Amino acid sequence: MFTYQLIQIVNIAFQVLIYLIIARCILSFIRHNPYNPIIKFIYDVTEPIMAPFRRLLPMGYGIDFSPILAVFALGLLNKLLVQLILFIF
Repeated sequence: MFTYQLIQIVNIAFQVLIYLIIARCILSFIRHNPYNPIIKFIYDVTEPIMAPFRRLLPMGYGIDFSPILAVFALGLLNKLLVQLILFIF
């Protein structure tokens, strides 16, 4: 019982992170106030996730591929963490 609740919490946390990365991508296409608390929160939460990928890949032709890699890595990490939880419990 506890195992499935823990897995659900992990899945929700990763899903929220993925949605925040998608929101950040959408924000990059529109003008926004970077001092807005909600926008600042989105950038503060997603920057530590996306920065390593941004350092790995140079920005080609003005396109930032780090969100794609970050979402892929989060999905992979989510699956690995769920498998680890199932293995331990």
